[in-house]
Amino acid sequence: MSQHAFTRHSLAVLVASVCAVQAAGAEVQALAPAAVLASMEKVADWQLANPTKYPLDDWTEAVGDAGYMALAGISGSDKYREAMRAAGDKNHWKLGPSMFHADDYAVGQMYAELYLHTRQPYMIAPMRAQFDYMLANPRPGSLDWKTPGVTQRWAWCDALFMGPSAWARLTAATGDQRYLEFAISEWWKTSDYLYDKEEHLYFRDSRFFDKREANGKKVFWGRGNGWVMGGLVRMLQYIPENHPQRGRFIQQYQEMAERLLGLQQSDGLWRSSLLDPVSYNKPETSGTALYTYALAWGVNQGILPRAKFEPAVKRAWQALSTHVQADGKLVHVQPIGEDPRFFDPNSSDVFAVGGFLMAGSEMYRMALQEAGAIRVVTVSNETKLFRPEESVEVADAGDGVAVMDALTSRILPSQSLGKGLLFQTDLAPNETRRYLLVPRKRLPAVPQVVSRAHARFVPERLDDFAWENDRVAHRVYGPAIIKDPTEHLISSGVDVWSKSAHKLVQDSWYKAGHYHLDSGEGLDFYHVGKTRGCGGLGIYDGKQLQTSSNYTTWKILADGPLRTVFELTYDAWDAGGRQVAETRRVSLDAGSNFSRVESTFTSLSAAPLTVGVGIVQRQGQGSHYQQGSGSMSYWEPAMGDKGSNACAVIVPGATKYLSVPFAAPKTEEAGHYLALAPAQPKKPFVYYLGAGWSKSGDFADAPAWEAYVADTAARYASPLKVSVSR
Repeated sequence: MSQHAFTRHSLAVLVASVCAVQAAGAEVQALAPAAVLASMEKVADWQLANPTKYPLDDWTEAVGDAGYMALAGISGSDKYREAMRAAGDKNHWKLGPSMFHADDYAVGQMYAELYLHTRQPYMIAPMRAQFDYMLANPRPGSLDWKTPGVTQRWAWCDALFMGPSAWARLTAATGDQRYLEFAISEWWKTSDYLYDKEEHLYFRDSRFFDKREANGKKVFWGRGNGWVMGGLVRMLQYIPENHPQRGRFIQQYQEMAERLLGLQQSDGLWRSSLLDPVSYNKPETSGTALYTYALAWGVNQGILPRAKFEPAVKRAWQALSTHVQADGKLVHVQPIGEDPRFFDPNSSDVFAVGGFLMAGSEMYRMALQEAGAIRVVTVSNETKLFRPEESVEVADAGDGVAVMDALTSRILPSQSLGKGLLFQTDLAPNETRRYLLVPRKRLPAVPQVVSRAHARFVPERLDDFAWENDRVAHRVYGPAIIKDPTEHLISSGVDVWSKSAHKLVQDSWYKAGHYHLDSGEGLDFYHVGKTRGCGGLGIYDGKQLQTSSNYTTWKILADGPLRTVFELTYDAWDAGGRQVAETRRVSLDAGSNFSRVESTFTSLSAAPLTVGVGIVQRQGQGSHYQQGSGSMSYWEPAMGDKGSNACAVIVPGATKYLSVPFAAPKTEEAGHYLALAPAQPKKPFVYYLGAGWSKSGDFADAPAWEAYVADTAARYASPLKVSVSR
């Protein structure tokens, strides 16, 4: 070779090497968290700006909704979640027109997920009523496609995406295991009928059992098996690890994943016909999006071997990305009902966008994990209780971390507590779940969090101190009301504001000034006066209850979004010939009707004190009192059309209970129920006070309230097990 030829050859090799390096660099950049999120938002924004003409409760929209919810779980913008809320509002949170058709209740997946984001009961109320009816009036029968009414059962493979995970999510939202068990039972009926155990693929429906492709092979629809793979993932997200059927779902998922890996084409996509890609050679993105979602999830979970499956997943995501136009339109989507061999390459649809967004959420998670080690929080519920909105405290979380649900890849709301971290979870009986502590510096965005716990000093209302969450509201009285010429109120009792709105209301109620009238969110009709109200305390000297004056100082230690914590001080008072002062630390978590109270008493004497925690009694018919181990609850008589308030206290160290009627001598304890417990000066005395209302939508009657109190007491007695590892 001449020197000149050698130089040209070397230059060509160099140029090729540079191009290869640049291509590899571009691929790495496209798979970075920020790039994945940007691509998801671009596609979602195009779809929001170009809505379809389908009804909002249609299955097509429901799949798009599933994608929007996946994006809402990682995006810094709340517009995707709010778009879902708006769609639900327009639907009045009802499912589609055909009660038993899986396509028509697929939208319930979004309703249940949005409920888990916001905890608004109205979002799942119609769905729950419909599913209860369906359970009571089942539609058994053959899955043969020729059978009249066959679409009332899951007789086609698409139904395994549309139907089962709506049922599973309703169990996650309510704790009612019937919904999940129905979904599991019906899944395996469909699987036994449509799943080819040799090919490890699903027939679309019974019409395809004997059909063959041009190459003589069986007919397995690409997008149809994508629906099944997506459905498997969305079931596994909500089947607890200790469920006896979970292993069977994982086995089928792994079988199908292995088969599908070998059917991916060289361009990274799957074709409309899985076994005859030559006859169906058009690129198709909707099925590929579902496969990318499902396989990426399996890699992230450790269910699929990373070394074997991750390259295929990345090729698929890259291929999908090439079919996103500059304006965000996702193209090469096989239209509904059209010949998959001949369709407009510019076609798009909302269900494909949903698949793309779900796939993106798992690619985002994959990229975060590749950026470095992530600590894992393991949370175990070792009781038989369903534990919704359970607070989890991680003592050594460190600064600047976010919490990701390991099963759904959603970034959860969290709150820093010094060097610790607080987040909330839902746990089935005896369930263990895992969460990832992701350094916030790796995240291109963090979802916005709506505060659900708040406390404040209210100088404009005579020094009230008020606190609330999305369930309950309380206040206590400060020094100004003692001197007020119209009040002259000396009281350390605890007031209750009765709420039907599952949001923070006290700021707006105080501003409006007419909170004794119900304007649709509740009202204050709980008269505390000089009583203990709901959970106020005093020192019991063996004869009567000695109570303090109003609080004197306040300090807020934490204020949302998930927990509010504050301290109040009560100056020394005469407790039966003994001066006692109190520092009271109160905390209230989102989603709970109970505040935790930690009172520390000081006294010149080190002798033990007897604390009396009280609930004021009401005169009238219809009240109900129940006393348990360490707790007492009281359902008040109804006050006309305002309904009944309820109160309970949980006092772990209670040794005695008193019921002092109104007819007793006029002492501080007259007309009260009291729980007595010992306290040591300078050591924390811990108890819990809680309130409810018959018109809140949470507790219709006394048994419902009492069941909640009993569950709460059992949860406090058996804390979650929390550990952190890498």
